[in-house]
Amino acid sequence: MSNCIIIDEDLDKLLENLPFFINETLVNHSNKNQLIEIVMDLGRRPEARFSTGREYLSQKLISWQDIDYTVKRISKFSTDNRAGIERTLHRISCIRNRQSLINGLTCRVGRAIFGTICVIRDLLESGHSILILGKPGIGKTTIIREIARILSEEMEKRVIIIDTSNEIGGDSDIPHYGIGRARRMQVQKTELQHQIMMEAVENHMPETVVIDEIGTELEALAARTIAEKGVQLVGTTHGNCLNNLIKNPTLSDLIGGIQYVTLSDDEAKRRGTQKSILERKAYPAFQIAIEINSQTLWTIHENVQNSIDLLLRENYTFGQIRQIYPNQKIHVKYKRTQSDLYSLFLTSTLISNSNYCKFNDSNQEKTSTVTGKKVLIYTYLISPNLIKEVISKTESNFIITKDIKKANLIIGLKKYLKQNVKLKKFAQQKNIPIFIANRATVYQIAKLLQITL
Repeated sequence: MSNCIIIDEDLDKLLENLPFFINETLVNHSNKNQLIEIVMDLGRRPEARFSTGREYLSQKLISWQDIDYTVKRISKFSTDNRAGIERTLHRISCIRNRQSLINGLTCRVGRAIFGTICVIRDLLESGHSILILGKPGIGKTTIIREIARILSEEMEKRVIIIDTSNEIGGDSDIPHYGIGRARRMQVQKTELQHQIMMEAVENHMPETVVIDEIGTELEALAARTIAEKGVQLVGTTHGNCLNNLIKNPTLSDLIGGIQYVTLSDDEAKRRGTQKSILERKAYPAFQIAIEINSQTLWTIHENVQNSIDLLLRENYTFGQIRQIYPNQKIHVKYKRTQSDLYSLFLTSTLISNSNYCKFNDSNQEKTSTVTGKKVLIYTYLISPNLIKEVISKTESNFIITKDIKKANLIIGLKKYLKQNVKLKKFAQQKNIPIFIANRATVYQIAKLLQITL
Protein backbone atom coordinates (compact mmCIF):
# COMPACT_ATOMS: atom_id res chain seq x y z
CA MET A 1 0.00 0.00 0.00
CA SER A 2 1.70 3.13 -1.19
CA ASN A 3 0.23 5.47 1.44
CA CYS A 4 1.13 3.28 4.43
CA ILE A 5 4.08 4.51 6.53
CA ILE A 6 6.33 1.57 7.35
CA ILE A 7 8.46 2.09 10.45
CA ASP A 8 11.50 -0.01 9.57
CA GLU A 9 14.43 1.93 10.99
CA ASP A 10 14.68 -0.74 13.73
CA LEU A 11 15.79 -3.34 11.19
CA ASP A 12 19.45 -2.50 11.77
CA LYS A 13 18.99 -3.35 15.46
CA LEU A 14 18.09 -6.87 14.42
CA LEU A 15 20.84 -7.22 11.84
CA GLU A 16 23.60 -6.07 14.19
CA ASN A 17 22.80 -9.02 16.47
CA LEU A 18 23.39 -11.54 13.70
CA PRO A 19 26.75 -13.08 12.73
CA PHE A 20 28.86 -10.79 10.56
CA PHE A 21 28.57 -12.81 7.34
CA ILE A 22 24.75 -12.65 7.56
CA ASN A 23 24.66 -9.00 8.60
CA GLU A 24 26.94 -7.97 5.74
CA THR A 25 24.73 -9.65 3.15
CA LEU A 26 21.46 -8.18 4.41
CA VAL A 27 22.62 -4.62 5.10
CA ASN A 28 23.38 -4.10 1.41
CA HIS A 29 20.57 -6.29 0.08
CA SER A 30 18.43 -4.57 -2.58
CA ASN A 31 15.26 -6.19 -1.18
CA LYS A 32 15.97 -5.45 2.47
CA ASN A 33 12.67 -3.63 3.05
CA GLN A 34 10.76 -6.76 2.02
CA LEU A 35 12.53 -8.99 4.56
CA ILE A 36 10.16 -11.12 6.65
CA GLU A 37 12.42 -13.48 8.61
CA ILE A 38 15.89 -15.01 8.84
CA VAL A 39 16.38 -18.71 9.60
CA MET A 40 19.55 -20.04 11.22
CA ASP A 41 19.70 -23.82 11.68
CA LEU A 42 22.77 -25.69 12.88
CA GLY A 43 24.70 -27.28 10.02
CA ARG A 44 22.70 -25.53 7.32
CA ARG A 45 23.14 -22.41 5.23
CA PRO A 46 21.40 -19.28 6.62
CA GLU A 47 18.22 -18.47 4.77
CA ALA A 48 16.12 -15.31 4.42
CA ARG A 49 12.45 -15.13 3.55
CA PHE A 50 11.32 -12.05 1.64
CA SER A 51 7.81 -11.19 0.51
CA THR A 52 9.02 -12.17 -2.97
CA GLY A 53 10.47 -15.54 -1.96
CA ARG A 54 13.36 -17.28 -0.19
CA GLU A 55 17.09 -17.19 -0.77
CA TYR A 56 20.30 -18.37 0.90
CA LEU A 57 22.46 -15.67 2.49
CA SER A 58 25.82 -17.43 2.48
CA GLN A 59 27.68 -20.58 1.48
CA LYS A 60 28.90 -20.91 5.07
CA LEU A 61 27.08 -23.39 7.31
CA ILE A 62 25.69 -22.23 10.66
CA SER A 63 27.82 -23.36 13.62
CA TRP A 64 27.20 -23.52 17.36
CA GLN A 65 29.26 -20.33 17.70
CA ASP A 66 27.01 -18.47 15.23
CA ILE A 67 23.86 -19.38 17.16
CA ASP A 68 25.53 -18.54 20.48
CA TYR A 69 26.62 -15.16 19.10
CA THR A 70 22.99 -14.13 18.50
CA VAL A 71 21.54 -15.72 21.65
CA LYS A 72 23.92 -13.76 23.90
CA ARG A 73 22.87 -10.43 22.35
CA ILE A 74 19.09 -10.68 22.78
CA SER A 75 16.77 -11.01 25.76
CA LYS A 76 16.24 -14.31 27.57
CA PHE A 77 13.89 -16.83 26.01
CA SER A 78 10.54 -17.21 27.73
CA THR A 79 8.73 -20.48 28.41
CA ASP A 80 7.28 -20.35 24.88
CA ASN A 81 10.84 -20.17 23.43
CA ARG A 82 10.49 -16.59 22.24
CA ALA A 83 12.76 -13.62 22.84
CA GLY A 84 13.12 -10.06 21.58
CA ILE A 85 15.39 -7.07 21.22
CA GLU A 86 15.00 -4.09 23.53
CA ARG A 87 12.66 -1.32 22.26
CA THR A 88 11.92 -3.11 18.98
CA LEU A 89 9.15 -5.31 17.58
CA HIS A 90 11.44 -8.06 16.33
CA ARG A 91 10.85 -11.62 17.56
CA ILE A 92 13.40 -14.39 17.83
CA SER A 93 12.09 -17.94 18.32
CA CYS A 94 14.36 -20.88 19.08
CA ILE A 95 14.39 -24.60 18.36
CA ARG A 96 15.97 -26.87 20.97
CA ASN A 97 17.41 -30.35 20.83
CA ARG A 98 16.62 -33.15 23.31
CA GLN A 99 19.15 -31.71 25.77
CA SER A 100 17.37 -28.29 25.59
CA LEU A 101 20.30 -26.74 23.74
CA ILE A 102 19.35 -24.18 21.10
CA ASN A 103 20.17 -25.48 17.61
CA GLY A 104 17.95 -23.24 15.48
CA LEU A 105 16.69 -19.65 15.39
CA THR A 106 13.88 -17.94 13.50
CA CYS A 107 14.39 -14.17 13.52
CA ARG A 108 11.12 -12.49 12.60
CA VAL A 109 11.17 -8.85 11.48
CA GLY A 110 8.64 -6.72 13.36
CA ARG A 111 7.31 -3.53 11.79
CA ALA A 112 4.72 -1.02 12.90
CA ILE A 113 2.70 -0.13 9.82
CA PHE A 114 0.40 2.87 9.87
CA GLY A 115 -2.64 2.81 7.59
CA THR A 116 -3.20 -0.95 7.48
CA ILE A 117 -6.69 -0.77 8.96
CA CYS A 118 -8.18 1.99 6.81
CA VAL A 119 -10.31 -0.67 5.17
CA ILE A 120 -12.13 -1.41 8.48
CA ARG A 121 -12.16 2.04 10.08
CA ASP A 122 -15.97 2.07 10.14
CA LEU A 123 -16.02 -1.22 12.06
CA LEU A 124 -13.82 0.23 14.80
CA GLU A 125 -16.15 3.18 15.20
CA SER A 126 -19.08 0.80 15.74
CA GLY A 127 -17.68 -0.16 19.14
CA HIS A 128 -18.36 -3.86 18.56
CA SER A 129 -15.93 -6.62 19.51
CA ILE A 130 -13.82 -7.79 16.56
CA LEU A 131 -12.23 -11.20 16.00
CA ILE A 132 -9.48 -11.44 13.37
CA LEU A 133 -8.76 -14.80 11.74
CA GLY A 134 -5.94 -15.79 9.45
CA LYS A 135 -3.12 -18.22 8.94
CA PRO A 136 0.20 -17.67 10.79
CA GLY A 137 2.39 -14.95 9.32
CA ILE A 138 -0.35 -13.15 7.40
CA GLY A 139 -0.15 -10.00 9.56
CA LYS A 140 -2.75 -10.35 12.33
CA THR A 141 -0.45 -8.95 15.02
CA THR A 142 0.44 -5.94 12.86
CA ILE A 143 -3.27 -5.27 12.35
CA ILE A 144 -4.25 -5.36 16.03
CA ARG A 145 -1.24 -3.19 16.94
CA GLU A 146 -2.53 -0.54 14.56
CA ILE A 147 -6.08 -1.01 15.89
CA ALA A 148 -4.81 -0.40 19.44
CA ARG A 149 -3.10 2.81 18.29
CA ILE A 150 -6.19 4.11 16.47
CA LEU A 151 -8.53 3.33 19.37
CA SER A 152 -6.25 4.85 22.01
CA GLU A 153 -5.02 7.93 20.14
CA GLU A 154 -7.60 8.95 17.58
CA MET A 155 -10.73 7.62 19.32
CA GLU A 156 -9.36 8.37 22.82
CA LYS A 157 -10.43 5.09 24.37
CA ARG A 158 -8.88 3.42 27.39
CA VAL A 159 -7.11 0.49 25.73
CA ILE A 160 -5.16 -2.29 27.41
CA ILE A 161 -3.11 -4.80 25.43
CA ILE A 162 -2.52 -8.30 26.78
CA ASP A 163 0.93 -8.83 25.32
CA THR A 164 1.78 -12.47 26.00
CA SER A 165 4.88 -12.76 23.82
CA ASN A 166 5.72 -9.04 23.64
CA GLU A 167 4.95 -9.08 19.92
CA ILE A 168 2.46 -6.22 20.03
CA GLY A 169 4.38 -3.72 22.17
CA GLY A 170 7.93 -4.97 21.81
CA ASP A 171 10.40 -6.66 24.15
CA SER A 172 10.92 -3.90 26.70
CA ASP A 173 9.35 -2.51 29.85
CA ILE A 174 8.69 0.64 27.83
CA PRO A 175 6.32 -0.33 24.98
CA HIS A 176 6.97 0.54 21.35
CA TYR A 177 5.35 3.78 20.18
CA GLY A 178 3.49 1.82 17.52
CA ILE A 179 0.75 1.04 20.07
CA GLY A 180 -0.03 4.75 20.63
CA ARG A 181 -1.44 5.61 24.06
CA ALA A 182 -2.60 2.07 24.76
CA ARG A 183 -1.33 0.48 27.97
CA ARG A 184 0.39 -2.87 27.83
CA MET A 185 0.24 -5.74 30.34
CA GLN A 186 2.96 -8.35 29.90
CA VAL A 187 2.37 -12.03 30.68
CA GLN A 188 4.99 -13.92 32.64
CA LYS A 189 3.96 -17.35 31.37
CA THR A 190 1.87 -18.21 28.32
CA GLU A 191 -0.49 -20.39 30.34
CA LEU A 192 -1.39 -17.38 32.52
CA GLN A 193 -2.79 -15.27 29.66
CA HIS A 194 -6.42 -15.88 30.68
CA GLN A 195 -5.68 -14.66 34.23
CA ILE A 196 -4.07 -11.45 32.99
CA MET A 197 -7.07 -10.88 30.71
CA MET A 198 -9.40 -10.91 33.72
CA GLU A 199 -6.97 -8.87 35.83
CA ALA A 200 -6.89 -6.14 33.18
CA VAL A 201 -10.67 -5.71 33.37
CA GLU A 202 -10.97 -5.98 37.14
CA ASN A 203 -8.06 -3.67 38.04
CA HIS A 204 -7.65 -1.11 35.25
CA MET A 205 -11.16 -0.40 33.89
CA PRO A 206 -10.41 -0.48 30.15
CA GLU A 207 -12.96 0.32 27.47
CA THR A 208 -11.15 -2.01 25.05
CA VAL A 209 -9.00 -5.09 25.61
CA VAL A 210 -6.68 -6.25 22.82
CA ILE A 211 -5.55 -9.90 22.84
CA ASP A 212 -3.28 -11.69 20.40
CA GLU A 213 -3.55 -15.41 19.68
CA ILE A 214 -6.49 -16.69 21.70
CA GLY A 215 -5.74 -20.39 21.66
CA THR A 216 -7.04 -22.22 24.74
CA GLU A 217 -10.41 -23.00 26.25
CA LEU A 218 -9.63 -20.89 29.33
CA GLU A 219 -8.73 -17.91 27.14
CA ALA A 220 -11.94 -18.32 25.16
CA LEU A 221 -13.92 -18.43 28.42
CA ALA A 222 -12.13 -15.31 29.69
CA ALA A 223 -12.95 -13.53 26.42
CA ARG A 224 -16.63 -14.40 26.85
CA THR A 225 -16.59 -13.15 30.45
CA ILE A 226 -14.97 -9.87 29.40
CA ALA A 227 -17.55 -9.38 26.65
CA GLU A 228 -20.37 -9.94 29.14
CA LYS A 229 -18.95 -7.12 31.26
CA GLY A 230 -19.52 -4.71 28.37
CA VAL A 231 -15.87 -4.30 27.39
CA GLN A 232 -14.97 -4.17 23.69
CA LEU A 233 -12.68 -6.99 22.62
CA VAL A 234 -10.22 -7.03 19.74
CA GLY A 235 -8.58 -10.43 19.38
CA THR A 236 -6.88 -12.77 16.95
CA THR A 237 -6.87 -16.52 16.57
CA HIS A 238 -5.52 -19.02 14.07
CA GLY A 239 -7.94 -20.26 11.44
CA ASN A 240 -8.79 -19.20 7.92
CA CYS A 241 -12.53 -18.73 8.41
CA LEU A 242 -15.49 -19.08 10.77
CA ASN A 243 -15.89 -22.71 9.71
CA ASN A 244 -12.59 -23.49 11.41
CA LEU A 245 -13.90 -22.16 14.73
CA ILE A 246 -17.15 -24.11 14.45
CA LYS A 247 -15.14 -27.31 14.10
CA ASN A 248 -12.74 -26.39 16.93
CA PRO A 249 -14.31 -27.38 20.27
CA THR A 250 -11.61 -25.43 22.15
CA LEU A 251 -12.41 -22.09 20.51
CA SER A 252 -16.06 -22.47 19.47
CA ASP A 253 -17.09 -20.56 22.60
CA LEU A 254 -15.78 -17.39 20.90
CA ILE A 255 -18.67 -17.64 18.44
CA GLY A 256 -21.32 -18.82 20.90
CA GLY A 257 -20.45 -22.49 21.27
CA ILE A 258 -21.89 -25.36 19.26
CA GLN A 259 -24.16 -28.12 20.54
CA TYR A 260 -26.21 -30.99 19.14
CA VAL A 261 -29.97 -30.59 19.45
CA THR A 262 -32.55 -33.33 18.88
CA LEU A 263 -35.72 -32.13 17.17
CA SER A 264 -39.14 -33.65 17.25
CA ASP A 265 -40.34 -35.46 14.15
CA ASP A 266 -42.67 -32.59 13.23
CA GLU A 267 -40.01 -29.93 13.72
CA ALA A 268 -37.44 -31.87 11.71
CA LYS A 269 -39.96 -32.30 8.89
CA ARG A 270 -40.87 -28.60 8.98
CA ARG A 271 -37.21 -27.58 8.75
CA GLY A 272 -36.39 -30.27 6.22
CA THR A 273 -33.48 -31.55 8.30
CA GLN A 274 -32.52 -34.61 10.26
CA LYS A 275 -33.63 -34.91 13.88
CA SER A 276 -30.12 -34.34 15.26
CA ILE A 277 -28.71 -30.96 14.22
CA LEU A 278 -26.07 -28.48 15.33
CA GLU A 279 -27.09 -25.16 16.86
CA ARG A 280 -25.38 -22.22 18.51
CA LYS A 281 -25.55 -22.35 22.32
CA ALA A 282 -25.22 -18.66 23.24
CA TYR A 283 -24.43 -15.20 21.91
CA PRO A 284 -20.93 -14.88 20.40
CA ALA A 285 -18.26 -13.06 22.38
CA PHE A 286 -17.37 -11.21 19.16
CA GLN A 287 -19.98 -9.45 17.04
CA ILE A 288 -17.71 -8.95 14.01
CA ALA A 289 -15.30 -11.41 12.41
CA ILE A 290 -12.63 -10.55 9.85
CA GLU A 291 -10.99 -13.24 7.74
CA ILE A 292 -7.58 -12.07 6.45
CA ASN A 293 -7.30 -13.75 3.05
CA SER A 294 -4.29 -11.64 2.06
CA GLN A 295 -2.83 -8.24 2.95
CA THR A 296 -5.20 -6.56 0.51
CA LEU A 297 -8.23 -8.88 0.59
CA TRP A 298 -10.41 -9.26 3.70
CA THR A 299 -13.71 -11.06 4.25
CA ILE A 300 -15.99 -9.32 6.76
CA HIS A 301 -18.80 -10.90 8.79
CA GLU A 302 -20.61 -7.90 10.27
CA ASN A 303 -23.02 -10.13 12.19
CA VAL A 304 -21.23 -13.22 13.53
CA GLN A 305 -24.38 -14.52 15.18
CA ASN A 306 -26.27 -14.50 11.89
CA SER A 307 -23.34 -15.96 9.94
CA ILE A 308 -22.93 -18.87 12.35
CA ASP A 309 -26.65 -19.66 12.29
CA LEU A 310 -26.66 -19.68 8.49
CA LEU A 311 -23.61 -21.91 8.34
CA LEU A 312 -25.16 -24.40 10.73
CA ARG A 313 -28.64 -24.48 9.24
CA GLU A 314 -28.34 -23.68 5.57
CA ASN A 315 -24.72 -24.57 4.81
CA TYR A 316 -23.82 -21.17 3.41
CA THR A 317 -23.45 -17.57 4.45
CA PHE A 318 -22.87 -14.21 2.81
CA GLY A 319 -19.56 -12.46 3.43
CA GLN A 320 -18.55 -8.92 2.62
CA ILE A 321 -15.33 -8.71 0.63
CA ARG A 322 -13.17 -5.62 1.03
CA GLN A 323 -10.22 -5.25 -1.29
CA ILE A 324 -7.61 -2.51 -1.41
CA TYR A 325 -6.17 -1.70 -4.81
CA PRO A 326 -2.75 -0.08 -5.45
CA ASN A 327 -4.39 3.32 -5.95
CA GLN A 328 -5.75 2.97 -2.36
CA LYS A 329 -9.35 2.63 -3.58
CA ILE A 330 -11.40 0.18 -1.50
CA HIS A 331 -13.78 -2.08 -3.37
CA VAL A 332 -16.62 -3.72 -1.41
CA LYS A 333 -18.69 -6.63 -2.70
CA TYR A 334 -20.69 -9.53 -1.33
CA LYS A 335 -20.24 -13.23 -2.03
CA ARG A 336 -21.93 -16.46 -1.09
CA THR A 337 -19.55 -18.76 0.81
CA GLN A 338 -20.13 -22.50 0.75
CA SER A 339 -19.80 -24.28 4.06
CA ASP A 340 -17.71 -27.41 4.46
CA LEU A 341 -19.66 -28.65 7.45
CA TYR A 342 -21.40 -31.61 5.82
CA SER A 343 -19.26 -34.07 7.73
CA LEU A 344 -20.52 -32.59 10.99
CA PHE A 345 -24.25 -32.97 10.57
CA LEU A 346 -24.92 -34.88 7.36
CA THR A 347 -24.39 -38.55 6.76
CA SER A 348 -23.78 -37.88 3.11
CA THR A 349 -20.17 -37.49 2.05
CA LEU A 350 -18.81 -35.20 -0.60
CA ILE A 351 -15.60 -36.53 -2.07
CA SER A 352 -13.52 -33.52 -3.10
CA ASN A 353 -10.19 -34.39 -4.63
CA SER A 354 -8.53 -34.67 -8.02
CA ASN A 355 -10.82 -37.55 -9.01
CA TYR A 356 -14.04 -35.87 -7.95
CA CYS A 357 -15.70 -32.50 -7.61
CA LYS A 358 -13.25 -29.58 -7.32
CA PHE A 359 -13.88 -26.57 -5.08
CA ASN A 360 -11.87 -23.67 -3.77
CA ASP A 361 -11.14 -23.35 -0.06
CA SER A 362 -14.16 -22.50 2.08
CA ASN A 363 -13.03 -18.90 2.56
CA GLN A 364 -12.92 -18.30 -1.19
CA GLU A 365 -15.68 -17.69 -3.65
CA LYS A 366 -17.42 -20.91 -4.72
CA THR A 367 -16.84 -22.16 -8.23
CA SER A 368 -18.60 -24.95 -10.05
CA THR A 369 -17.26 -27.42 -12.56
CA VAL A 370 -20.73 -27.60 -14.10
CA THR A 371 -21.41 -25.09 -16.84
CA GLY A 372 -24.46 -24.21 -18.89
CA LYS A 373 -28.09 -23.60 -18.03
CA LYS A 374 -29.05 -27.28 -17.89
CA VAL A 375 -27.20 -29.77 -15.70
CA LEU A 376 -27.26 -33.35 -16.98
CA ILE A 377 -27.12 -35.90 -14.15
CA TYR A 378 -26.07 -39.51 -14.54
CA THR A 379 -27.29 -41.67 -11.66
CA TYR A 380 -25.29 -44.71 -10.63
CA LEU A 381 -27.41 -47.32 -8.79
CA ILE A 382 -29.72 -44.64 -7.41
CA SER A 383 -33.33 -44.56 -8.51
CA PRO A 384 -33.88 -41.88 -11.18
CA ASN A 385 -37.34 -41.35 -9.68
CA LEU A 386 -35.72 -40.26 -6.42
CA ILE A 387 -33.61 -37.70 -8.27
CA LYS A 388 -36.68 -36.51 -10.21
CA GLU A 389 -38.54 -36.01 -6.92
CA VAL A 390 -35.73 -33.83 -5.60
CA ILE A 391 -35.63 -31.85 -8.86
CA SER A 392 -39.36 -31.20 -8.72
CA LYS A 393 -39.14 -29.94 -5.14
CA THR A 394 -36.15 -27.68 -5.72
CA GLU A 395 -37.36 -26.42 -9.11
CA SER A 396 -33.81 -26.70 -10.44
CA ASN A 397 -32.49 -26.98 -13.99
CA PHE A 398 -31.41 -30.60 -13.64
CA ILE A 399 -32.06 -33.29 -16.25
CA ILE A 400 -31.56 -37.05 -15.87
CA THR A 401 -29.46 -38.62 -18.61
CA LYS A 402 -28.75 -42.27 -19.35
CA ASP A 403 -25.68 -41.41 -21.41
CA ILE A 404 -22.72 -40.94 -19.07
CA LYS A 405 -20.73 -39.28 -21.86
CA LYS A 406 -23.19 -36.36 -21.85
CA ALA A 407 -23.31 -36.00 -18.06
CA ASN A 408 -22.18 -32.87 -16.22
CA LEU A 409 -22.55 -34.63 -12.89
CA ILE A 410 -22.54 -38.19 -11.48
CA ILE A 411 -24.45 -39.14 -8.33
CA GLY A 412 -24.18 -42.55 -6.73
CA LEU A 413 -24.07 -44.54 -3.52
CA LYS A 414 -20.76 -44.74 -1.72
CA LYS A 415 -20.69 -48.54 -1.33
CA TYR A 416 -21.09 -49.03 -5.09
CA LEU A 417 -18.95 -46.19 -6.40
CA LYS A 418 -15.95 -47.22 -4.32
CA GLN A 419 -15.86 -50.54 -6.13
CA ASN A 420 -16.14 -49.09 -9.64
CA VAL A 421 -12.60 -48.07 -10.53
CA LYS A 422 -13.47 -47.84 -14.22
CA LEU A 423 -16.20 -45.27 -13.59
CA LYS A 424 -13.95 -43.14 -11.40
CA LYS A 425 -11.20 -43.22 -14.01
CA PHE A 426 -13.64 -42.17 -16.73
CA ALA A 427 -14.94 -39.30 -14.59
CA GLN A 428 -11.41 -38.11 -13.97
CA GLN A 429 -10.52 -38.15 -17.66
CA LYS A 430 -13.69 -36.25 -18.58
CA ASN A 431 -13.48 -33.94 -15.56
CA ILE A 432 -16.97 -34.92 -14.40
CA PRO A 433 -17.60 -34.30 -10.66
CA ILE A 434 -18.88 -37.26 -8.62
CA PHE A 435 -21.21 -36.68 -5.67
CA ILE A 436 -21.40 -39.55 -3.21
CA ALA A 437 -24.13 -40.30 -0.65
CA ASN A 438 -24.11 -42.97 2.03
CA ARG A 439 -27.85 -43.48 1.68
CA ALA A 440 -30.38 -42.68 -1.01
CA THR A 441 -32.73 -40.20 0.68
CA VAL A 442 -34.46 -37.07 -0.58
CA TYR A 443 -32.71 -34.97 2.05
CA GLN A 444 -29.19 -36.11 1.20
CA ILE A 445 -29.65 -35.83 -2.54
CA ALA A 446 -31.14 -32.34 -2.13
CA LYS A 447 -28.14 -31.25 -0.08
CA LEU A 448 -25.70 -32.59 -2.65
CA LEU A 449 -27.48 -30.92 -5.55
CA GLN A 450 -27.58 -27.65 -3.65
CA ILE A 451 -23.80 -27.36 -4.06
CA THR A 452 -24.12 -26.91 -7.83
CA LEU A 453 -26.65 -24.10 -7.59
